[in-house]
Amino acid sequence: MPPAAASTDQLWFVNTLVTFRVRHDEGDDGFSVMESFGAQGVSPPLHLHQAEDELFHVLEGELRVRAGDTEVTVGAGETILGPKGVPHTYRVESPAGAHWLTITRGGDFERFVHAVSRPAERPELPPGQGPPAPEQADALAAAAREHGIEFVGPPLA
Repeated sequence: MPPAAASTDQLWFVNTLVTFRVRHDEGDDGFSVMESFGAQGVSPPLHLHQAEDELFHVLEGELRVRAGDTEVTVGAGETILGPKGVPHTYRVESPAGAHWLTITRGGDFERFVHAVSRPAERPELPPGQGPPAPEQADALAAAAREHGIEFVGPPLA
């Protein structure tokens, strides 16, 4: 079940529902805490962050996470790090979807999410869009580069 919150706090980020719990400019250390919900099969491109580590803490369901040469499945209550400079991605494996926190520091990833998302019309997953068209994928990659993120490979199959 997707998290409930005010619609102004929620975004449809590609094929996920994201709720910002802590914004990078709310404290002195620049931490962002994003609560995400995604359906089975959701997987971003293999990517790396130039300046931020990306921490995943699973609340419900399972994520298969690849970081560098390591691939593991993490479930509820488990945490894994996608270190800056190391290619990483994840795939939602659980049939009912997954619910997780993404924590970063510095604001680059948070600004990227804002740049490519749209306000959630309701507190549920966005309508299924399938894979992006080539021009959409190019625009997404360009926006990522502007925020210190580089796409370096395909999503997990």
